[in-house]
Order: sequence, then structure tokens, then C-alpha cells
Amino acid sequence: MRRRRSVRDPRDHVRDGADLRKRIGRGWSILLQAFRNVTRNARRSAIALGAVGFGIIAMLLAAGFIQDILHGMREETIETRLGHIQITRAKYLDAGLAAPFDYLIPDSMPERKTVEQLPGVVVVSPRLSFNGLISLGETTVSFLADGVEPEKEQRLAKQLKIVSGQNLAEGEPKSVILGQGLATSLGAKLGDQVILVANTEKGGINAVELVVRGTFSTVTKAYDDVALRLPLRTAQRLLRVQGVHRWVLLLDRTEHTEAVLATLTKTLDGKQLEVVPWTQLADFYNKTVLLFSRQVTVMKLIIAAIIVLSISNTMMMSVMERTGEVGTEMALGNTRHGILALFIGEGLLLGLGGAVVGLLAGLGLAAVISFFGIPMPPPPGATEGFTAKILISPALTVQALFLAVFTALAASVYPAWKASRMIIVDALRHNR
Repeated sequence: MRRRRSVRDPRDHVRDGADLRKRIGRGWSILLQAFRNVTRNARRSAIALGAVGFGIIAMLLAAGFIQDILHGMREETIETRLGHIQITRAKYLDAGLAAPFDYLIPDSMPERKTVEQLPGVVVVSPRLSFNGLISLGETTVSFLADGVEPEKEQRLAKQLKIVSGQNLAEGEPKSVILGQGLATSLGAKLGDQVILVANTEKGGINAVELVVRGTFSTVTKAYDDVALRLPLRTAQRLLRVQGVHRWVLLLDRTEHTEAVLATLTKTLDGKQLEVVPWTQLADFYNKTVLLFSRQVTVMKLIIAAIIVLSISNTMMMSVMERTGEVGTEMALGNTRHGILALFIGEGLLLGLGGAVVGLLAGLGLAAVISFFGIPMPPPPGATEGFTAKILISPALTVQALFLAVFTALAASVYPAWKASRMIIVDALRHNR
């Protein structure tokens, strides 16, 4: 049996539209009255706006400073060592350290060309990682090495800082660049000849003599103390292997990492290759983000408490001073809900006004501070300082706006409820 559809009377739509217009008009009237009340007590309102604005400025500058540090650390981590995505043999990252020669990717593997042609991929740089001993004169220390293709590695590791000398170059197979700490440990200078000794795939020992072409530094001092880089073909001859351990990808934008990662995972499924984003490899960066995120959360709670105390104090004083006025309003027919909405509207306007003042002042101060820069000492684990700025993203701006508005709304609820529960007779007698 088919159910009959109910048909509404056209006059119901007309009545609904009239009710909606009436409610909008009532809300607009309450907001106008709240605005007049806020501007009527200009001094007290200015203090409340100043407190909210000061909190928003503090939040923007502090969070923007942290955002700039994290953004710089993120890009430097990607553009010196990790790239955006790495492709390895399956389980290489778990077991490759014990048996590195079991996880080589052949040079002739056709999937590399497929990866290079994906949208968003700027360069694919192959790396062969190994360790061994490096000697200069009577000094011998251990090292961690990456065999790289110089031209592609220069495009990928754009933020690798060459401290002295020059980077690796095509046509210079007998050259090596050393991490700054490793060069210091060896006492190596530009032009010195060093000897690298490493185990081959068959279990033997091989050595190669190279010329120090330059020294470099990264964001991680511990890495610089043991790292060196040499041409890939030289590394393969030293180890007597064909192949590499990883393909390191640089994308056009860091924000495209997840999309390219999903495409690669789908494309390389079943090829015994593992696709790893940089976020899984950057342990120090992840812990730093977690630490700073909690600091920002605590700072937001403190700012929210300042706004709540400021708005609550302003609203409670307003309620006490206007007790007679509230009684008159209710005697003239204004409902308790109307009084409640009126005071909440005043809190909304104070929060919104303070947010606008704080945002404008905060953005202006951020621009000035970023223009001059903030000299910073070397962070933990690094060797060089940097110049910080204030990086205010659209998301941070929206967070500050919502924090001010919703905190002000929450702070005005109790004073508004207090005003709406007044006894009319007692309120009218208040000032007599």
C-alpha cells in the first residue's frame, strides 16, 4: 500500500517566512541595543577590549614565532637529508642495518622511471648508504657515507650548507665532502687525500683514496660528526655492488606529500618496494613539534583564562550598575530570554571587537619583527644559529578569532543569567 505524501498548505510557507523575518529583526534589534550599551560605558569597554586584544597579540606572536621555527626545521630536514618520500626494499629500514647488501634496488629497475614521471615529483636521487673507516695520516675514525649522484643530489639537498670548498660535481669521481664535525675530528683540510675502507658484498675489504673537496653542515650536529658523501659510482666500486639502497624523492611542495604517497603506494603495490614519508624518519622533528604544540596549548589556556576573567568582570560590573535599568526593561515587557540575549550580545561584541583589535595589532607587529628578524643561538643538536621571524598562517588567524569570540561568549553567560533572574520589584528598588 502506497503511503500518501502530506501536502502543506501554501499559507504555512508564508507564515514560516514571516516568523523568520521577525526573528531576524528581533536579533538585529538586540545587537543594536547591546552595541549602544557597550559604547555607553566606553572606559570599561575599552579596558575589556584591551585585555582581549593583548591576549590575541600575545598568542599570535608566540605561536607565529614557533610556527616559523618549525617550518624552517621541517624544510631544512627535508632538503638536507630526508627528502619528502623515500622508496626502499621492503623491511630495509627494520633489518637493512644488519644485512645492507640484501636490500639493494637494482639500477635497471624500471619502476624508477615511472616514479620520476609522476606529477609533483621534482627529482629522484638514488643513494647507497654504508659505513666504514676513514684515515688521514695517523688518524682513523668511523664514518657513515651516502653515495649520491652529484647533479641530482644538489637539486634535492638545496639547504645542505657547504661550509668550505665546493659540493660534489659530475666528472670528479675521486672526490669526497665531509661533515664539519668529521673533518674536525680528522683534522682534514681542502685538498687532503683521505682513505676510505669498507666491507664489500662478498665479505672482503676494499679501500679507495679520495680528495677532500669540501665540508658541509646540516641541522643535526650528530650527523655532521660522522657523515660524508661521495659520488655514487665511486661508492659502488668501493663496495663492489650494483644498485642502491633508496630512492629519495623531492616534491614541488611539502603539502603534496600525502597525495604523492598514496599514488606511489598504489603504483608500486606488489613490487616489493616500501614507500616511506619523511614524517616517519624525522624523529627529532616530530618530538620537537609535540613539545611546542603542548606549549602552545598551555599558552592558549592562559590567554583564554585572561579573556574570561576580563569579560566576566566587565559584565558583572555592568549588571550591578544597571540593576534598575534591567528592572525597568522587564517591567516594560522585555522577557527574561530577552535580557539574557542582550547581555550575551554585549559579551559577543566585546570578544569580537577585542579579536579585531588584537588581530590588526598582532599582524602589524609580526610584519615589523619579521622585517628586522630575531637572532637566535644554535638550537640543541645544531652548530649554527639562525634568524627567526613571525609566521602567521591563515589557520592561526582563524584560531585566534574563534578563541576570543567563544571565550567571551562563555564568560558572559553567567552575568547574563544573573541579570535575567532578577526580581522586577527588587530591581526597581535597587537605587532608591
